[in-house]
Amino acid sequence: MAAPLSDGDRRKQISVRGIAGLGDVAEVRKSFNRHLHFTLVKDRNVATPRDYYFALAHTVRDHLVGRWIRTQQHYYERDPKRIYYLSLEFYMGRTLQNTMVNLGLQNACDEAIYQLGLDLEELEEIEEDAGLGNGGLGRLAACFLDSMATLGLAAYGYGIRYEFGIFNQKIVDGWQVEEADDWLRYGNPWEKARPEYMLPVHFYGRVEHTPDGVKWIDTQIVLAMPYDTPVPGYKNNTVNTMRLWSAKAPNDFNLQEFNMGDYIEAVLDRNLAENISRVLYPNDNFFEGKELRLKQEYFVVAATLQDIIRRFKSSKFGCRDPVRTCFETFPDKVAIQLNDTHPALSIPELMRILVDVEKVEWDKAWEITKRTCAYTNHTVLPEALERWPVSMFEKLLPRHLEIIYALNQMHLDRVAALYPGDIDRLRRMSVIEEGDCKRINMAHLCVIGSHAVNGVARIHSDIVKNSVFKDFYELEPEKFQNKTNGITPRRWLLLCNPGLADIIAEKIGEGFITDLSQLKKLLDFIDNETFIRDVAKVKQENKLKFAAYLEEQYKVKINPMSMFDVQVKRIHEYKRQLLNCLHAITLYNRIRCNPSKSFVPRTIMIGGKAAPGYHMAKMIIKLITSIGEVINNDPYVGDKLKVIFLENYRVSLAEKVIPAADLSQQISTAGTEASGTGNMKFMVNGALTIGTMDGANVEMAEEAGEENLFIFGMRVEDVEALDRKGYNAREYYESLPELRQAIDQISSGFFSPRDPGCFRDVVNMLMYHDRFKVFADYEAYIKCQGQVDQLFMDPREWTRKVIRNIACSGKFSSDRTITEYAREIWGVEPSPTAIPPPNLPRN
Repeated sequence: MAAPLSDGDRRKQISVRGIAGLGDVAEVRKSFNRHLHFTLVKDRNVATPRDYYFALAHTVRDHLVGRWIRTQQHYYERDPKRIYYLSLEFYMGRTLQNTMVNLGLQNACDEAIYQLGLDLEELEEIEEDAGLGNGGLGRLAACFLDSMATLGLAAYGYGIRYEFGIFNQKIVDGWQVEEADDWLRYGNPWEKARPEYMLPVHFYGRVEHTPDGVKWIDTQIVLAMPYDTPVPGYKNNTVNTMRLWSAKAPNDFNLQEFNMGDYIEAVLDRNLAENISRVLYPNDNFFEGKELRLKQEYFVVAATLQDIIRRFKSSKFGCRDPVRTCFETFPDKVAIQLNDTHPALSIPELMRILVDVEKVEWDKAWEITKRTCAYTNHTVLPEALERWPVSMFEKLLPRHLEIIYALNQMHLDRVAALYPGDIDRLRRMSVIEEGDCKRINMAHLCVIGSHAVNGVARIHSDIVKNSVFKDFYELEPEKFQNKTNGITPRRWLLLCNPGLADIIAEKIGEGFITDLSQLKKLLDFIDNETFIRDVAKVKQENKLKFAAYLEEQYKVKINPMSMFDVQVKRIHEYKRQLLNCLHAITLYNRIRCNPSKSFVPRTIMIGGKAAPGYHMAKMIIKLITSIGEVINNDPYVGDKLKVIFLENYRVSLAEKVIPAADLSQQISTAGTEASGTGNMKFMVNGALTIGTMDGANVEMAEEAGEENLFIFGMRVEDVEALDRKGYNAREYYESLPELRQAIDQISSGFFSPRDPGCFRDVVNMLMYHDRFKVFADYEAYIKCQGQVDQLFMDPREWTRKVIRNIACSGKFSSDRTITEYAREIWGVEPSPTAIPPPNLPRN
């Protein structure tokens, strides 16, 4: 008789390997039915479409779990250097289709769902966007997570699990109205709560200097509950983790009130602590110095750093006892990337832990901190820079304020030694800004506390070195780098434009999906008539599909044969949606003036959200909708011109509109858009770009040839020259009749007959205090749009330019961006070998 099994041997039967699904059609159907029955507790007679979506989501998630567990196991055994990407925003969008694409499950799921009499696309549309970001910065973080997993890096995204993401935008009477985004209402099948890793975060209190070191005492505690979301790489069996923190009040919260007998009040007050993770601040490129926002920034940093240090101390899988106690090797095992200054408190917090808690000597702690942290700058707009009042720190984070003062003193001593007597330089370079209200300049803190500082496009990194951080660059030029942004080709080509991905794969194979530079091979087909026809056909199909979507969702009828002229991005004066408006009005006036002349038909689509407190941005939306009202209802215009405002622009809408666009508008004033990433999405999806020499447009023009984009307007040098001379809008108004006519129409109430004075603020801004010089580029823009029309009338030439653009877009993959971060900032190598799948032995 066999010896009885020990408990350890019995436990070995608890294994992922035996239950890892193969992902064939029959198995997907079976799993779908099982989840509908056992997870959702429904049968087909009462199941709703949403139930079917959740059953499919759980089925697909099952295929992630084995790979997820195995990936984490693999990291514990290999103990690689880990990359921590800290961001207050992760603009993830939907997860279902992306997971199917990256696991290679799409065909099996499509067939299984079809066999069950359901429509996969219909189910995909039920999923809520995870809108935990405002725009470019948050979406970049999401693309980076996809690339880090695809490149096999041991990487973690850390952020906040906002209960309410970016607001839903409704347009009512032409005005933006905000609605709360209750994205978790029906539950989130992609996240796993991890209460066993809950951590305390301290606020307020006071600092005591004792013989045993510094103590931060009498603090208020908020608990950070982690929720983990799997991040699958593309067909490499790697599944990384995005860990988002949610705020929980401790059970003894408000003990005083409990003891005073007001039990009910005390329990209700738990909301105050839990408000920390309630809502995403909806500002893009704007700093609003609210205490709740500072609490959010410290909350994510404090929880994340405890987690990083716990993981550093315990290296073998499944072991939670500390084994590493010496921090010498910390920077060899940990890289922390700060996505803008929002997680800047990582620097003083890491110092606090090393010095106060782990008793590391100050200078050693500072060396470790600098070697660990790196900072990405995302904007040069002064109103976007975070400058927190010292008084707020004093109250909320007293120990961090002491540490910042000490770090600043050290820094200024060094500057003073190198530049004796240069008091103005000390003032410019200080982390503390003196004035009516003393402030902490978080960007300066990031620069002194990091070993690498990067901009996000070459032109932006040059501006960072030569103006924003000029003094710091003179001090430590070796710190400053460029890392031009990129986008993930999985979501932004394969997932959103399968028709285009298919015809590309037919010609050059599938290698481009993980090595986008292979698109260069398409240059061989630039004169291939079949390929030219196929590219044009895919674009036309995408346009028809988007036109049908607009008609179904918004009851708007558009001409699918017209040029789809698209500007989608956050509404901001620097992005110059107003320049686009002036072009629309100018076209309208030309059509009215000469109705019998033949015009290239256009559908101008503008979409994007305005920050709720940004008056001018909201006026710009009202202007766009008002111009649309007039133009779209003018019988003289007919099908020649339409102006559409795309309501509630978000990731899932971008996936529909970008593949359908003919023309991409990237028209910010030169020197204001750090990079832009929408520009790259349009390029890889076969739209041509009209744009200024700003952000990554410069590198797009360099890759594809300036003659293959529609480049117009002032360069950075011209803008600087105009600043020195003094920009006078009236000169342009007086000398350009079409501009004057357009402005007079806006001003007189032609577009707002029921409220003639509606747009006086907009006109007043354009005429007397326009920081972004809209009129200075008007003439060049209108002329350039004329060249767009000319080319659009020659479909073959247009499509050849499209193919050249697609072929030259390879540089703008986030895989390339992340490979550069890995080698030049984090000191790790991407790993090309796939982890074995969960149904095979690990070795």
